[in-house]
Amino acid sequence: MLADLVADGEVVVLSGAGLSTESGIPDYRGETGRRRRAEPMTYQTFVSSAAARRRYWARSHLGWRHIVDASPNAGHRAVAELERRGLVAGIITQNVDGLHQAAGAQKVVELHGSLHRVRCLTCGHRTSRHGLDRRLRAANSGWPARAKVTDAVINPDGDAVLAVDEIETFRTVDCGGCGGVLKPDVVFFGENVPPSRVEECYALTERAGLLLVLGSSLTVMSGYRFVRRAAARSIPVAIINQGPTRGDGEALITVDAPLGPALTSLLEALG
Repeated sequence: MLADLVADGEVVVLSGAGLSTESGIPDYRGETGRRRRAEPMTYQTFVSSAAARRRYWARSHLGWRHIVDASPNAGHRAVAELERRGLVAGIITQNVDGLHQAAGAQKVVELHGSLHRVRCLTCGHRTSRHGLDRRLRAANSGWPARAKVTDAVINPDGDAVLAVDEIETFRTVDCGGCGGVLKPDVVFFGENVPPSRVEECYALTERAGLLLVLGSSLTVMSGYRFVRRAAARSIPVAIINQGPTRGDGEALITVDAPLGPALTSLLEALG
């Protein structure tokens, strides 16, 4: 039945962290999330505390290589192939890892932004995370924690678990243009998704023939609202996830399975 719905086209994918766990990136609420050792940074803490910003950037700097070296898995590649075949009309992703694009997908809306960009909170200028990485490496050439990168425990934000003394010796850098505070171009906990981006996702959802949720527990309203909008418009919802989700009651189809094998089987069923 799922293959029949997908075959009709105009599928809008709503993807979450569960799609990237097979690429080695942990999630917050699944099995890998239960093993994490640090709470996520909140927007309010980040903007109000220089010490919190040092802690975030120290951990993120060490963990960044884990994100940038991650490769798309079979689930990402299957979604990109469905788009290439003209069956997927758009992808709304809650992920910030860029793996949909790395797999070849084109029509991607990054609901929560991307770790591959950095934004200045003063002037608003956006720059590449690779550029910031070079600047932080230069500012912390003798930082002892750099030797721990292969042993670091990586959290879902891409940050590494560090001891307090390692964090205190880390040097942050400011915006190269105005000297303002730099923040990853992602939506932190406690921060709102830009309204224009939300409206773009609502419009995409309302044009869908099927909303296909992949790897999201839909615990937070940020993603769940699109399931609610689809259900309110009598647009069928299908969910593939490991474990129950908040949207199971609105779904026509639910599949409890690992994403890579499930999406590979879906492609095979489509021929």
